[in-house]
Amino acid sequence: MDVVTKPFYDETPSANEAKERVAFGTSGHRGRSIERTFNQSHIYAITQAVVDYRRQVGYQGPLFLGFDTHALSRPAWECALQVLAANNVPVFVEKGHGYTATPLVSHAILQHNRRENPAGSGAALADGLIITPSHNPPEDGGIKYNPHHGGPADTDATDWIELRANAYLLRELADVPTVPVEQAIAYAQTYDFTAHYVAQLAGVIDIGAIQQANLMLGVDPMGGTALPVWQALAAHYKLNIEVVNTTIDPAFAFMPPDHDGKIRMDCSSSAAMANLLTIKDRFDIAFGNDPDADRHGIVDANGLMNPNHFLAVCVDYLLTHRPEWAATLKVGKTLVSSSMIDRVVASHERELYEVPVGFKWFVEGLHEGWLAFGGEESAGASLLTRDGKAWSTDKDGIALCLLAAEIMSVTGKTPSEYYRTLTERFGEPFYKRVDTACSPEEKAAFKNLNAESITEKSLAGDPITAVLVAAPGNGAAIGGIKVTTQNGWFAARPSGTESLYKIYAESFKGEQHLDELIENAKALLASVLS
Repeated sequence: MDVVTKPFYDETPSANEAKERVAFGTSGHRGRSIERTFNQSHIYAITQAVVDYRRQVGYQGPLFLGFDTHALSRPAWECALQVLAANNVPVFVEKGHGYTATPLVSHAILQHNRRENPAGSGAALADGLIITPSHNPPEDGGIKYNPHHGGPADTDATDWIELRANAYLLRELADVPTVPVEQAIAYAQTYDFTAHYVAQLAGVIDIGAIQQANLMLGVDPMGGTALPVWQALAAHYKLNIEVVNTTIDPAFAFMPPDHDGKIRMDCSSSAAMANLLTIKDRFDIAFGNDPDADRHGIVDANGLMNPNHFLAVCVDYLLTHRPEWAATLKVGKTLVSSSMIDRVVASHERELYEVPVGFKWFVEGLHEGWLAFGGEESAGASLLTRDGKAWSTDKDGIALCLLAAEIMSVTGKTPSEYYRTLTERFGEPFYKRVDTACSPEEKAAFKNLNAESITEKSLAGDPITAVLVAAPGNGAAIGGIKVTTQNGWFAARPSGTESLYKIYAESFKGEQHLDELIENAKALLASVLS
């Protein structure tokens, strides 16, 4: 992968070019070395900005540093270490200097801070940096920051870091200290992320039930950081786990192309999961994870499970099989996740916590222990331990895969069979996302939408029950609009990078009604955005 690593070092981004600046999205800063959007200079500047942020908020504990298997991740990890060592920041890296899954970093931060700061405050607080572009193509790079709560940083933190990092780029890194790579690696302390995580998994998942059921489990780490974790899990708990692909290749040459022909390690895509799907009948249940293991893909006899369906199954199962959880705990979902979750939560007389798109909105509730579960439609979720404590405040694809095995072990039903029982109780939803081209002016008009913007009284034949521009759970702006009826809903958000907006829609009346919902939504939006 010299084609991406060489320009990582050779190309120098310009802070005067908007597209080459540091830019934090919902999952940190991402880019490509050949486009001068993810280069050595970016990592030096971002890491120094994080060092400054730590000083600003008073963190004096260690920084847990992880990276995934993308070609640019190891070079970026070395660059981050150079800056951290030069600033005398205590750093923990994976034992053997190997790669580290996102949930393992989050869990390590939480464990350290719970142990060193039981009251939740104090100078010894730890945080973390994770170098990963998640499921993105092989040539991509990414870096994200997780503060003391272990989850993705909020916009207050990332805006501060972004501004500071771009100031360093403007000054051509003149005031960013570094040490040689060899010295930086020698400086770092090692930490066995995998051993700590695996040893404590029985506190969040009923491993005993899985052992007793003696299920045959298949796992495809998709060339990512989950590989050593699944291997350690099989050995530690003596589970029947077959890792079907143990290849680590920064080019991800073993990957089937995704639906659009691109290589993308997306475990929620049936095209990208084709390797596992062809051999699914060898297993009682099988799983996939993306390169940083923060997403889950669940495969049973019926194929790859729709992420929305699996989230609904998780919620119903957990609210039935976690007697230690307080009845006051809420259940979190993003506002474009299935309304099946709403119906399941209501049937258990629990409170739904509906938030905008982005896992960061669940962090506070998971960290403070009042949110039992948080899940998003793109196959990312986490949950509390069985005794109601924070486990991982970032998405944990490994724990969610094991939860699927627990569900099958305890109920005797595959997750898709379990979901069918939910549709028999609550109705069957039909869900779709479509992209619609729009002009810059129309994208900008989304910011001015409010509840009064929609004057129509009905949508696809049903009375409109709510028009939302802020999430009901936390009141945060959703960056778009959501319109609901008793039998369906649509939500629309402009893309952050492309000239289009995304429509998410769901109907409990059938596919024809879903298509009608989407056409009505397009017409309605055309009138209010013009």
